Amino acid sequence: MDAIFVISALLIGGLLAIQASVNVQLNKAVGTPYGASTLQLGVAAGVLVLATAAVGGFGGLAQISHAQPWQLLGGLASPLYITSGILLFPRLGALAAGGLFVTGQMISSLSIDLLGLFDIPRKPVSLGIALGVLALLAGIVVIIRGQGKAAKPAAPVPAKSVGAAGVPAATRTGAGQIPWILLGIVGGGVLPIQAGINASLREVVGNPVTVDMISFLVAVLAIFIVLVVLRSLNKTPAPKFAPLREMPWWGWLGGICASIYVLVTFLAIPAIGAAGTVALTVTGQQIASATVDSRGLFRMARRKLTAPRITGLGLLVVGSVLIQFT
Repeated sequence: MDAIFVISALLIGGLLAIQASVNVQLNKAVGTPYGASTLQLGVAAGVLVLATAAVGGFGGLAQISHAQPWQLLGGLASPLYITSGILLFPRLGALAAGGLFVTGQMISSLSIDLLGLFDIPRKPVSLGIALGVLALLAGIVVIIRGQGKAAKPAAPVPAKSVGAAGVPAATRTGAGQIPWILLGIVGGGVLPIQAGINASLREVVGNPVTVDMISFLVAVLAIFIVLVVLRSLNKTPAPKFAPLREMPWWGWLGGICASIYVLVTFLAIPAIGAAGTVALTVTGQQIASATVDSRGLFRMARRKLTAPRITGLGLLVVGSVLIQFT
């Protein structure tokens, strides 16, 4: 059974990279990352409502009254991660943004394993796990450094100019990168926490598809509230819907990828541990991100797969093996 979770975690990491890439295209069409996130999460929630009905999972909703309030908040991680990806991918590239997400994921997953949070069995740090984490972080550093050397400097733009996504264009010149770096770390760090919360909620609700549906309904509500508040403060453009007619069909897959990722991770973490799950999903995510970057898939800017990036990917694979099998 553990082998199934190992393989599944590796594969869904690739879905996470694809999700972030296609969401960038949806953002370009809608004109605001918050509107794009609302649409994608809404699509995922709708699909999960149908899936819950198909498996007869609505009966589990009667048990929600027995849940603790914090057990219903796992869905807050999805809009934070998705919006972070939409904001960071065009600025930093798929590999560099993914590297920041990885750092946050490793910090929170190790905390979950060491402290036994969310009723996840405690897993002490062994020498193999410690070496695996170091290999993972080293791989991310190598990838980000390689990304920085390969990237061309952006031309200066006026500080007050605004891009199509409704974000100040000055942020794309490299100035003030620290807030974006912190956003990437936090955006990644909430994912294992979401999985831990949803695993705990499953003990109350029972059906994993029902838990996934609850998580995404909370996510849609949260990002919709953010969108309404920011629109009322005139901090983000109004969503545009006409351009959606010209968006490729794969531009709608982001929310579905996210829902599969959330479902598999909260099932895998109790079985193989938070750090092991994250290590495997990270490896799959970075391999898929490297493919997206090197081939310019999903209309992303093409970035050459250099020797440092290949070295970094190798370190990720080694780190994942050490964490999972030592």
